[in-house]
Amino acid sequence: MAGFVDAVLEFPAVLFSFMLMVVIVYWALVLLGGLGMDLPDDFLAGLGLRGVPGAVALSLLVVVAWFVSLVGVVLVEGHPARWAVLMVALLAGWLCARLVARASRALFPAVASPSRVDFVGRMCVIRTGRVGHDFGQAEVTADDGSSALVQVRQAGDDDLRAGSSALIFDYDPEGEFFWVMPYDLQ
Repeated sequence: MAGFVDAVLEFPAVLFSFMLMVVIVYWALVLLGGLGMDLPDDFLAGLGLRGVPGAVALSLLVVVAWFVSLVGVVLVEGHPARWAVLMVALLAGWLCARLVARASRALFPAVASPSRVDFVGRMCVIRTGRVGHDFGQAEVTADDGSSALVQVRQAGDDDLRAGSSALIFDYDPEGEFFWVMPYDLQ
């Protein structure tokens, strides 16, 4: 046991030993619900670690670098060689974290967030007494099965009343409403 403690307290393992303690305390606080912060995406992208939460990427980097530096302390003697161990440990930690980030991006591709434009081309059911150039609401169903009550307008003088089916054909971002036209389902 004394040999392990000596190896942990020698350069460069001692640098990563301290960081490993910080990582352990961080994750303990996260598990207890006392902490929940993350690193900016720009920082992770600069390191090639985009795809996993920052805390996970840096934790993995520190754990791998600590282990490699610990092995290096046991196998290598001399100050110049220990500096080389430090560089190898940092590189190994970064490569491992990058590999996990890349695998994570492949397994869990980014999903585009829903947008109002997704409703264009869908059928809706008019819920107000009438739909005109300045007033109207309709209920539309999203891909996930949920429904939304949206503001709608029509350009023509067609008779769109409560319960009528309509087709959403455009979205006006300035007015935040959808353009609809009558659509007979038969």
